[in-house]
Amino acid sequence: MSTASSPYPIVQDLIESFASWLKHRREMAEMRQLDRFDFDRIANDLRIAPDDLEELVRNGQHAADELPKMLEQLGISAEGLGRPQPLLLRDMERVCSLCHNKGECDRDLADGTAAENYHGYCGNAATLESLDRTEVAPR
Repeated sequence: MSTASSPYPIVQDLIESFASWLKHRREMAEMRQLDRFDFDRIANDLRIAPDDLEELVRNGQHAADELPKMLEQLGISAEGLGRPQPLLLRDMERVCSLCHNKGECDRDLADGTAAENYHGYCGNAATLESLDRTEVAPR
């Protein structure tokens, strides 16, 4: 529902936030119900460390929201990167999701200074620098 058609957009936002929080809590409860063998098997199937999987679930589905914004500020098309290198993009999402520098990143993204400053805190900096910009530039 858009805020234009809702008579109470703030209430609607609160309801949606609460629903997202409840969904995340259910996902966490489901994860805790798995025995260690099943959990490790799932992590292995996803080709990530069990501890990383646990943290990814704990961080929630929006933990890598900064990555597309960072790519955009660097002139990199997420679609252009994901098409030829989906595993690279997935790994970059994993690194972004596990990042502990979200505050700094969010500030730079909001200020439009991320392209100048990301080298100092971004776990994907080396990968971003290694990309051939001509192949992943927006068209």
